[in-house]
Amino acid sequence: MLNYLWSFMILAGMLWAAANGTLDGVTQALLDSAKDAVTLGITMLGIMTFWCGVLEVGTRAGLIDWMTEKMDPVLDFLFPKLGSDHPARKPIAVNMVANMLGLGMAATPAGLQAMEAMAVPGEKTASDSMCTFLILNISSLQLIPVNMIAYRSQYGSSNPSAVLGPALVATICSTCAAVLFCKVMDLKNRQRGV
Repeated sequence: MLNYLWSFMILAGMLWAAANGTLDGVTQALLDSAKDAVTLGITMLGIMTFWCGVLEVGTRAGLIDWMTEKMDPVLDFLFPKLGSDHPARKPIAVNMVANMLGLGMAATPAGLQAMEAMAVPGEKTASDSMCTFLILNISSLQLIPVNMIAYRSQYGSSNPSAVLGPALVATICSTCAAVLFCKVMDLKNRQRGV
């Protein structure tokens, strides 16, 4: 569906430019945007490679296991149906830490691994734990919005880190709302006996 929408918008823009005699401006903007996209892609590749490497070093050094241990009270509160030895706990912790660092792309593999570990064979609907994890992943508390700072730096912001405060406040609010929603739904499900 999105392919059709984007194709329509591009075609409509080109037809409008041709009808108004500004096709050369559209062509130049297209080339400039393609150059900017490649530059931004290379910049983000470097940043993501660095932070994924930091996560890998942390995993090999035992830091991730230590953090998972320290996150036990939080994981017990958020995922009461997952036992302390459940295989999804470590990928959930890795995902949450990566999201806190603003590394959404680096958090994805751990998130997929966590969802796989929580899946019940033969079940076609998501469990409460899976729904909670998905909502928390979407709300994503971010202590350091690395990607946003990189984008702002790439495009010449005079103070790329100015988003730290607003991002922290916004993601604290979204995460608190997510936790509250999950707990209310969990309470309703228990009252209905689900």
